[in-house]
Amino acid sequence: MIITGTAQHEAWQERVLPPVEQVRPDVWSVPVPIPDSPLRYTLSYAFLDNGGVLLVDPGWDSPEGRAALEAGLARAGAGIGDVRGVVLTHVHPDHHGMSNWVRERSGAWIGMHPAEAETLPVRAWRHRDPGTDRAWLLRHGVPAEVGEGLVISHNRIGELMDMAEPDRAIEDGDLLPLTRHELRAIWTPGHTPGHLCLHEAGAGVLLTGDHLLPRISPNIAVHDGSEDNPLGDYLASLEVTAKYTAEEALPAHEYRFRGLDSRAADLIRHHDERGGEILAAIDANGGSATAWTVAAALTWSRGWDALHGVLRRLALGETLAHLEHLKAIGAVRASTDANGLVHWSRAS
Repeated sequence: MIITGTAQHEAWQERVLPPVEQVRPDVWSVPVPIPDSPLRYTLSYAFLDNGGVLLVDPGWDSPEGRAALEAGLARAGAGIGDVRGVVLTHVHPDHHGMSNWVRERSGAWIGMHPAEAETLPVRAWRHRDPGTDRAWLLRHGVPAEVGEGLVISHNRIGELMDMAEPDRAIEDGDLLPLTRHELRAIWTPGHTPGHLCLHEAGAGVLLTGDHLLPRISPNIAVHDGSEDNPLGDYLASLEVTAKYTAEEALPAHEYRFRGLDSRAADLIRHHDERGGEILAAIDANGGSATAWTVAAALTWSRGWDALHGVLRRLALGETLAHLEHLKAIGAVRASTDANGLVHWSRAS
């Protein structure tokens, strides 16, 4: 992998906001701060076009974020009122949080993949019973006293329930409505079910959202109500984006880089090694363990003891994603005991 966003990389090392940059003719990178987050900022991308601006991932909604987005657009010679469309790589609040504010100020349409629209909290959690979520945590081995602090309720995600609904669906392979650019959507499920990357062949760029970042692996997790195989989806999506070897990656965080194929290979290897670590944790627990027990035995960048609240829930979800993938490839099996606890063991 080769770092191409040198100013962004220097800013990352110095822990400051990177500059607004013109990365291609009529394409601008605008950093939008994320309050109290180790990710620090989202890189929003503005595509200047005849009659207006297409904005990708407006960023986290905060007074500082609004000011940064307006200043970035002004640097590009545009304003919020010039935005005609907002495209989301995915609906996490550090990407989608400001979409509604932009739409209210400009009348812009909002587009996302249909599978992503189904994950909006207003859809996914409107009729969800916190008791069901509590039972899900207990089923996967979370101690009752710990689980109470991890349960998702409407009170805890109240602001997220107001995130904007889309005006249009963007499917895999769709060309976005632009005159100066041929920007094509690529469906890359894994980090979220409807995650999109965006490819402009003429400019030689691939907007990778959170799918491919230069330094960290995105969270791939199983959640209550969706115990499928998101890691399998993610690994397949990495194979897709690895084919764009000649393109410069424009990620949503950190800094621009080249070497999509080598970065994808690094991430595939990382998840393979993680699978091996999970199997070793099951063996060390006598050949059978809950997902919570496995998660507590794994290597985390901050250490398990430093993870609290939502971070432990994310760690559990990531562990379950690996376990579900290992089950899908025939390496482990799941069984439920008389108390409703799910235990994982090596497949015989």
